[in-house]
Amino acid sequence: MTNADLLARSLAAVWHPCTQMKRHETLPLVPIARGAGVWLYDFNGKRYLDAVSSWWVNLFGHCNPRINAAITDQLGKLEHVMLAGFTHEPVVALSERLAQLAPAGLGHCFYASDGASATEIALKMSAHYWRNQGKPQKTSFISLQNSYHGETLGALSVTDVALFRDAYGALLKQNATVTSPDWRNAGAGESAEDFALRCSSQLEAHLQQHHDSIAAFIIEPLVQGAAGMAMYHPVYLQRARQLCDQYEVHLIADEIAVGMGRTGTMFACEQASPLSLALSPKGRGNENSGTLPSPAGGRGAGGEGRGITPDFLLISKGISGGYLPLSVVMTTDEIYQVFYADEVARGFLHSHSYTGNPLACRAALATLDIFAQDDVLNTNYSKAAYFNRIAAPLREYHKVRNFRNTGMIWAFEVESPHVDFAQRCFALALQQELLLRPMGNTVYFMPPYVIGEEEMQMLVERTLGIVEALT
Repeated sequence: MTNADLLARSLAAVWHPCTQMKRHETLPLVPIARGAGVWLYDFNGKRYLDAVSSWWVNLFGHCNPRINAAITDQLGKLEHVMLAGFTHEPVVALSERLAQLAPAGLGHCFYASDGASATEIALKMSAHYWRNQGKPQKTSFISLQNSYHGETLGALSVTDVALFRDAYGALLKQNATVTSPDWRNAGAGESAEDFALRCSSQLEAHLQQHHDSIAAFIIEPLVQGAAGMAMYHPVYLQRARQLCDQYEVHLIADEIAVGMGRTGTMFACEQASPLSLALSPKGRGNENSGTLPSPAGGRGAGGEGRGITPDFLLISKGISGGYLPLSVVMTTDEIYQVFYADEVARGFLHSHSYTGNPLACRAALATLDIFAQDDVLNTNYSKAAYFNRIAAPLREYHKVRNFRNTGMIWAFEVESPHVDFAQRCFALALQQELLLRPMGNTVYFMPPYVIGEEEMQMLVERTLGIVEALT
């Protein structure tokens, strides 16, 4: 196989996701033959540092030997059995492990294959809960401006991305949005915390007026990914939990992209605890500042006193280490019991053929084993601190704006005269052995956790060169 052979066959047979295929007349697809650690290799042996974790899913490197071994072992036992009327050890073990790690009270797991499906499940489950409770009018939802929760029709109804809204708006149920606490929009002299509190006042006003018809508020905790890695202060999560309780509205925490240690804690919701907030600087998230949670915040332990507990917690992407499609909706016993009845119509009516696939569950269990055995969260804390130190030349470059960091996510905007900045940056990065995928003028890094110091230095130095070339 050669690069040219694979490119020709792919263009003839494959319709690639979220892609204007005509662009590949001038911007060739990148053929990948194999992966190892943070690196991807084409058929000629050229390598690319996967600085975006292959769409935010790969945590512990490509072809990780421990995850490989777990899947290989499972292949010899059970590849799949339907989860309706049957069960198996990997799905039970994974559910038990997640209940130990997640915020307190989330003891029930419902499985799907991808993030959008998890969003669909949470929306349906919330509305069905209220129907079972005798409040069938509670069928609408609210989300943040610039939010992203997936691209199926239900998920798109709570996704505020103009491109999707304009293309498919006629097919969608219209739901409301409230102001995002993204600190880039704070007023002059206003801290990230103060801005988050100001935004929460609008949420309160909306709930006060419309709570009778609202089933749930869905939110990406701490970082709104598709909004250009918009970061905000965790006090907003704390206020959202309080307000949802006050107005009897479910809180859905979409941790599809930000869970599994990506924000510095196993789940981003953990950082909304009073202890974590007390340890954070008041201007948390402001330009040129790191936003690492303190080790004293209890990273990764699970249980009581750990941040807020949403009514629904959505997990996907990194849960299987980037190996196999898997998503989980975790919820409380109180919600579970409302569906527990003799009537079939009161049960939750959702399924798909590969729910709780044993191979995907084994990959997830191996991923959780690596977290525990390698003390990943503490190691990431040190790695992020190192990265912030060596990133000073990039952060201080005169055309870079809003350099920001939460956990193992970094982002910044670039002032550039090029209207096609993202495409140019992507192409130049490939020439420099980097896989970057800018969103507009926002460049971000979300590397696998196994990235080393030498690779971090390469990423910073070569990205700075690319930014200089484009400004």
